[in-house]
Amino acid sequence: MARVEGDELVARARTGDESAWAELYGDHAERLVVWLRHVHRPDGSADAEDIAAEAWLTAARRLADFEGDRHDFAGWLFGIARNVARHSHRASRTRRTTPLGPEQLEFAGTRADVGDPAAQVAGDDLARSLVSTLPEREAQVVACLDVVGLDVATTSRALGISATAVRVAHHRGLRRLRQRLAADVTLRGADGM
Repeated sequence: MARVEGDELVARARTGDESAWAELYGDHAERLVVWLRHVHRPDGSADAEDIAAEAWLTAARRLADFEGDRHDFAGWLFGIARNVARHSHRASRTRRTTPLGPEQLEFAGTRADVGDPAAQVAGDDLARSLVSTLPEREAQVVACLDVVGLDVATTSRALGISATAVRVAHHRGLRRLRQRLAADVTLRGADGM
């Protein structure tokens, strides 16, 4: 029965029902930005919010082409965002729209909102830096599953890979993260910190 409600919500959004579109937006907007912050390599031309906004605009224009329910919408939307991020990155490389060097970009990409508590900022920065050390596919899968809470099927649709590939990349990514954290703890212990 829940599937019918989701189908009705998408159908209402297709007909231009603003409240249905707002509900879809409320379901996914924050998770999409969080995911993009963890997997998007900042290039100076667009940040996670810009890419998410472009993904939402693309989704609005192409909603008539979408086939699925409310649950399927997340995978479709995240796939659009992945493509927008790739396009943005390619475009910035060819146009050299980045005025800063890689050192400044890394610093600028980790700035926090003024109201965030310090521990949350430090934790977010650590998570971003750890996830960014993973190979691209593993970083995307870990961010989908562990950062924004998508399921395997939705992650599979969002990234355009099989569910088995999602599970394998997730396993490998978590293993690499555990190894890096263990090495960091060992180094801190050796330094007497």
